[in-house]
Amino acid sequence: MIKGIVAALALGLALPALAESDTAKDVKDTASNAQDTAKDKLGTDSGAAKTKRHAKRSVRNAKKDARHQKNAVKKDVKDATDNK
Repeated sequence: MIKGIVAALALGLALPALAESDTAKDVKDTASNAQDTAKDKLGTDSGAAKTKRHAKRSVRNAKKDARHQKNAVKKDVKDATDNK
């Protein structure tokens, strides 16, 4: 049982170090969007592939907007609590 607790603790401490930053996620999303735009300009893919790609792009953009909104709220809360 103690080995399990130690393993869980070690895993819990290691995960934040392995987490990807929001900036890195934004860079990946921008690169994927650029790749999708290039594929759109070629116009060589079928309707289904194009629809799937556009759906993925919409999800990426929504996640990016959510990350930015979350960071803005965190900053506002920090600013509000620091000034007291």
